[in-house]
Amino acid sequence: RDVLREAPALQQSICLEQTMERRRHDAIGVGTYMHKAAICNVALMIAAWLCPLAQSFGPTTHMLPPESLERIRIHQMGDKGRQRQRHRYNSGTPLFMAKKKNGAASKAGQLSKTHRARKGRGFGHPGGSMRSQRPQVVVARPSDQQAIDEGMSSPSGPRMHVIEEGLHHDEGLTTHRQQHHRDGHQSQLHHKTASQIGIPGTIQTQHDLEHSSTTNGAEGLDGNKGGGGGGPQVRLPPILKNIIPGDRKQRLPLISSTPEWKRLQRHAEYTKSETHLRDLLKDAKRCDSMFASHDGAYLDYSRQRATKETLDLLFDLAERCDLRGKIDAMVRGDPINFTEKRSVLHTALRAPPEEAGAIIAHDGVDAIKEVHEVLESIREFTDAVRSGELRGYTGKRLRNIVSVGIGGSYLGPEFLHEVLKTEPDGINSSLGYSLRFLANVDPVDVERTCADLDPEETLIVIVSKTFTTAETMLNARTMRQWLWDFMGNDKEVVRKHVVACASVSSTALVRDFGIDTEKYFFRFWDWVGGRYSVCSAAGAVPISLLYGFDIFENFLEGAHSIDEHFINAPFEKNIPVLMGLLGVWNMSFLGYNTRATLPYAEALLKFPAHIQQLDMESNGKSVNKDGQVIDYPVGEVDFGEPGTNGQHSFYQLLHMGQTVAADFIGFIDSQHDLCIDQEQISSHDELMANFFAQPDALANGKTADEVRAEGITGDLVAHRTFDGNRPSMSLLLPRLTAYAAGQLLAIYEHRTAVQGFIWEINSFDQWGVELGKKLAIDIRQKLITARTDPNQAP
Repeated sequence: RDVLREAPALQQSICLEQTMERRRHDAIGVGTYMHKAAICNVALMIAAWLCPLAQSFGPTTHMLPPESLERIRIHQMGDKGRQRQRHRYNSGTPLFMAKKKNGAASKAGQLSKTHRARKGRGFGHPGGSMRSQRPQVVVARPSDQQAIDEGMSSPSGPRMHVIEEGLHHDEGLTTHRQQHHRDGHQSQLHHKTASQIGIPGTIQTQHDLEHSSTTNGAEGLDGNKGGGGGGPQVRLPPILKNIIPGDRKQRLPLISSTPEWKRLQRHAEYTKSETHLRDLLKDAKRCDSMFASHDGAYLDYSRQRATKETLDLLFDLAERCDLRGKIDAMVRGDPINFTEKRSVLHTALRAPPEEAGAIIAHDGVDAIKEVHEVLESIREFTDAVRSGELRGYTGKRLRNIVSVGIGGSYLGPEFLHEVLKTEPDGINSSLGYSLRFLANVDPVDVERTCADLDPEETLIVIVSKTFTTAETMLNARTMRQWLWDFMGNDKEVVRKHVVACASVSSTALVRDFGIDTEKYFFRFWDWVGGRYSVCSAAGAVPISLLYGFDIFENFLEGAHSIDEHFINAPFEKNIPVLMGLLGVWNMSFLGYNTRATLPYAEALLKFPAHIQQLDMESNGKSVNKDGQVIDYPVGEVDFGEPGTNGQHSFYQLLHMGQTVAADFIGFIDSQHDLCIDQEQISSHDELMANFFAQPDALANGKTADEVRAEGITGDLVAHRTFDGNRPSMSLLLPRLTAYAAGQLLAIYEHRTAVQGFIWEINSFDQWGVELGKKLAIDIRQKLITARTDPNQAP
């Protein structure tokens, strides 16, 4: 009875204890849930942030293409305030949905009958599943099959679609395109902005940025609006700011990840394994089409390992890289030298004066007007020196010119000097004058330069943009001392015997050196790089002093002719563009990382050295314009020698060693033709016979059967067999003059720029050179200490 009497109280106590136990478990569950939810939210935020970042490393087949990604919206859902990430296709289909307890879809959106919530291989993965009961596969629409075959997405992107395996193919294509009903969707959501809930509110894809940059611009992390910028502007929550850098600029995929590049890679594999120049040269139609000409210059590129398909693919790549837009940006003065924020306007150096006002450089200068002001002052000065109006300190005429400079301040002017030295007009105009170049800091170079010169008749031209180049300024001080040693330390010695070519910003340094900055100082600009400066005062002053300004003006006119061709000619007939695209083809796709410049003219003996600097200093880079390390080869090793000297030097390697792409340069007429008695052909004909023979020998080679047909047997056959299939191109001009030298210079300058534009590198800076200079200064200081400190051990 007692037990029965106490049963209700006991039962109530047990119920209360069970209730408390349930609540305790519920509390633990809620805590666990909140902990997991927090982790999931952080993970989702990181994934959302990384999603556009991952695309910058190149599109992959397991991620949605950029234009199929819309903004990730964070919503607070339901009566428990649980946050849900929603990620939609362009069609509006959610990748995953919140589910009610009974497993049905929430009112936020109605699902199709075949829908399965997805889970698995990563955020936004179209082939993943979340509690999927059937494996899934990814297929493409037929119209996009080509892009899928290329293994990556094009700008428009191959559209991926999920079809559950086991469904009929047509049924799947129909089912996955069904639109989800979204009526009343927003009314069911308690939407909050990113700032209210402290997580990334707008993760912008590249697709978003392309549209926003053309309308109102993108808003930066600091809230300020900026135009363009080209990267996702992500506002991170405070909890992530110490983990994820907030000011992160989106980097576009490397050019090597584009479908145009991929197609060229596949085409290169076929070309290397299935074609031979011996067979390609038998196609008369192909050979007849593979040439371009302009103003007497004729390019034959039929001996390149290329076909019409190759060229079409290269033109597609050029379009992808916006080559035409980049060329236009360069010549109109945009600061395309982005690491130094400078324009690149060597083309303005040879533009006619009537075009003044057409080009404004990054510093606000009317480039062409400035150029012609300097050229006119150079004309007046050089005419005065050559006429004897301006004389030296002792009253003697100035007949010897020593140009002190290094790199582009030396190689370009010396190449032009060697051309004009044997050109009839140059010979006549330079009678009674001499020009020497002092470049190397080696004292032996000083000794050779000054040998048999009379200081009283010598004019020193110092060429240094900054007037701080260590080697140039040491040689300049050496030459100044040489003048003082013979004529005394009077400051007028320097004022009458030393000329400076430098930038306007160096005026104070020029004055401190003792140079007359009113009459003997000729400026050039930051928008002219050293290796592109031969058309500036760096070349104009020494060349005009020796040969007269009119000849230098002819040189500028030849360069301008090619500039106009480069800017206006269609790519299919554009000599510099064709040479640049074929250079990319040989280097980046066929793997020929060495190139030879082979002029069949002794007067061009210094031209290969100038092209070596022009090309290797410009395109010897390892990162692209976004600072990303490139994964494709760029920047050939350039070398060369005039023919026929080179034939007896390194042509053995060209024919039987590693493959070297070759440029042959020839002229129909010689500067000085020679035909001696009892010789059937002239010396120039002999030279040109080799010019035409060598490209054919490199292309066709010599088969083993042809060797045996000559009576060679045994092991010697292999030693005398030439594989051939070695690419070259031939550039033929009428005659080597100042005008033709200008054409050649511009052709190769623009070829270098085209390759840099395609490779998406900066062809107009040279930080590798700067590093060496800095280290040399540090070591120089240590040498000074070692020489002057008495406590230093001998």
